[in-house]
Amino acid sequence: MNIYKLLSGVAILCLVVALYLAVSGNLDQAGPFFIGFFLALAISFRGSDSLKGFTYTTIIFAAVTTALYYPQYFQEFNGFKFAVLITPLIQIIMFGMGTSMSFDDFVGVVKMPRGVFIGVVSHFLIMPLLGFTLASVSGFPAEIAAGIILIGCSPNGMASNVISYLAKANLALSITITAISTMLAPVMTPMLMKLYAGAFIQIDMLHMMWDIVKMVIIPIGAGLIFNKLFSGKAKWLDDAMPLVSMSGIAFIIVIITAAGRDSLLTIGPALIGLVLIHNLLGYTLGYFSGKLFKMSERDCRTIAIEVGMQNGGLASGIAKEMGKMATVGLAPAVFGPLMNITGSILASYWHRKPTGDEETYVETGRAH
Repeated sequence: MNIYKLLSGVAILCLVVALYLAVSGNLDQAGPFFIGFFLALAISFRGSDSLKGFTYTTIIFAAVTTALYYPQYFQEFNGFKFAVLITPLIQIIMFGMGTSMSFDDFVGVVKMPRGVFIGVVSHFLIMPLLGFTLASVSGFPAEIAAGIILIGCSPNGMASNVISYLAKANLALSITITAISTMLAPVMTPMLMKLYAGAFIQIDMLHMMWDIVKMVIIPIGAGLIFNKLFSGKAKWLDDAMPLVSMSGIAFIIVIITAAGRDSLLTIGPALIGLVLIHNLLGYTLGYFSGKLFKMSERDCRTIAIEVGMQNGGLASGIAKEMGKMATVGLAPAVFGPLMNITGSILASYWHRKPTGDEETYVETGRAH
C-alpha cells in the first residue's frame, strides 16, 4: 500500500479517537491524538501534487496543538526563556528575505509606478482600518484587540510573492510592493499603531521604529549586500534559507502560543474568526481597489494578495519587544497559518482561471 494513503488512514483514525475523547469529556487526553492527526496528515499531503503546498501549514497546526497541550516545554529550559530567541530569529528570517532580493527589485517603482503606488497605499490604508474596526467590535481585552490592529499595520511578507507566482499574478509587481512596504515599515507601522491602537494600549513610536529598523532594515540590508557580493557563490545558503525561515516562523508561533495559552483557550475560536475575516476582506478589498483604478486582472490579483497577506513574524517580534507577547502577539500568531491556507486556496483557484491578458503581459520579474 502507498505510504501516503496509509498515513491518511492513520490521520483519520487519530482524528476519530481525538474527537471521541473530546466529546466524552476527556479533552486533556485527546492531545496526542490531535497532534498525531496533524502530523500524519501533513506527511500524507506530500503524496499529492494539489495538497503538498499545505504540508508546512499543517505541521504548524501540529506544533501549535503541542504548545497548547504542553506549554511548559516551550516557555523555558533550565531557566533559559525561549522568548529571547524571537528577535534574533526574525533577524535571521529578514536576512534570508534580503538574500532572496536584489537592488533591482526596488527599480520596479520606476517601471510600474502606478501599480506600486496603488498596491502600497491600499495595503497601508485597508488593513489597518479593517484591524481597527474588528478590534473595536471584538469585545476582547485591550491588549489582545491591539494585536489585531498590529497585524493590520504590518508590511507584506515574502509569502505573498510565492502566492502571487502560483496565482499567475504579476510577480515583478508583487516583489516590488513587498520591498517598498517593508522599507516603509519603520515609519508607517508605528505611526498607524499610534493612530489606531493608541486608544487600546500605550504606544512608544520611537521605540517601535528602532525595533523595526533593528529587526527588518538592518538584516534585509545585510542580505541585499550579501546577495550582491556572493550571488550564486553560496548555493548551500540559498537552499538552506527557506528551510531556516520556515522553521523560525514555526518556532516563533509555538513560543507565542505557549505564552498566551490561557487567553487562547478562552477567546481562541472568536479570535480565529475575526482574524479570518480580516484576511479575507483584505483580499477582497485589495482586488477591488485594483479594479477601481482599472488595472489588469493580473495586477488586481497581485494587489489582492499584497493587501491580504501580512508579515506575521515581524508583528510577533514587535509584540515581544513591547513586552506583550502573550496578548498583543496572539493575533499575529493566528494570522500567519490562516493566511497561508487562504492564500494557497486562492492561488489554486486563480491558477486554473485565465487572467484574460496572457497575450499582452510580458513577465518582467524573476521567480524566487
